[in-house]
Amino acid sequence: MIALDSPVLIDLLVGDARHAEAAEACIGDALGRDDVVVCDAVIAEVQAVLESSVGLMEPLATLGIRHLATSESAAMRAGYMLKRFRARGGGRERLVADFLIGAHAMLQCDALITRDAGFFRDYFKGLKLIIPHG
Repeated sequence: MIALDSPVLIDLLVGDARHAEAAEACIGDALGRDDVVVCDAVIAEVQAVLESSVGLMEPLATLGIRHLATSESAAMRAGYMLKRFRARGGGRERLVADFLIGAHAMLQCDALITRDAGFFRDYFKGLKLIIPHG
């Protein structure tokens, strides 16, 4: 399974001028190879940027992307990584959602499609990252 990070999904759904084409190509390639999933945190972050009357789950199903709930162990790993981030002097610029997405991808999936490679490489060593290029 391949997990999908919020910004890449937002790029695709809202048609971001700079990133939409790369997001579409990357997600399409991933769907051709494996199941593509989103966790709870991605659903919440993406739903927050859509118009309130637009539900996210139907467009995801149409694309072939499904929800995979965050496991207890992934949620706990996210908490440990957030604690580590704060101990290293990190502030509020990182939300708990970022850590939930990373832990979900690391413990429940085989890779993560993201544009935020630096963060995920630093806090989720060993997680395979797929970066949309374009």
